[in-house]
Amino acid sequence: MDNQFSRTQLLFGKEAMDVLKEKKIAIFGIGGVGGYVVEALARSGIYNFVLIDNDVVTISNINRQIIATFDTIGQWKVDVMKKRILSINPEAKVEIQTCFYLPQNAKDFNFQNFDYVVDCLDTITAKVSLIYETKKCNVPIISAMGAGNKLNPCLLEVSDIFKTSEDPLAKVIRHELRKLNIKDLKVVYSKEKPLTLSNKYIDETSKKVIPGSNAFVPSAMGLIIASEVLKDLIKI
Repeated sequence: MDNQFSRTQLLFGKEAMDVLKEKKIAIFGIGGVGGYVVEALARSGIYNFVLIDNDVVTISNINRQIIATFDTIGQWKVDVMKKRILSINPEAKVEIQTCFYLPQNAKDFNFQNFDYVVDCLDTITAKVSLIYETKKCNVPIISAMGAGNKLNPCLLEVSDIFKTSEDPLAKVIRHELRKLNIKDLKVVYSKEKPLTLSNKYIDETSKKVIPGSNAFVPSAMGLIIASEVLKDLIKI
């Protein structure tokens, strides 16, 4: 039994590991949260991945993204993450799609091919569309709420979105889901009130205010999400 998953098998059992090996997980957004989701799933016995992201690694990613180093700057995040998965498990099967998920290209994804969807997108329109399409196909989904401008990873919680508080992103998403008659959504969110930064940085291209970030809140959120995916798949 001595392999890279032998310690995990001691916890879950061989039958559960066999189940995980057959499941296909789609992760939308391979950033500060999504990268750690993939990392934990790859180290836990998931063999089949679909990675969706259209960004390259930049120097500002280094403070929080597991795939971001000076060696990977300028490379597509999905390419770097795929290489990392295969370095953990050479037998893994990794599909990559270098694109931004948007309502306009939702038809390009066959959600029924996925056993679980992880939403680590950072735009409201894209998140709502992904949730809607996944729910329509009755595929399990978990969504990451806001990790920016937060300092305390101990205030992260797993909840239904309709029971969340103190998260501005969750509030907006709740409002949109009610319009679509969606009654529930598993999320990981923080009860910490977002910090108000005195020095705001506005991206010149998008004209959006860029939130502050750190190495510990996004990563902790990603690890919690991965644990929920695993527990749901093997019904713990």
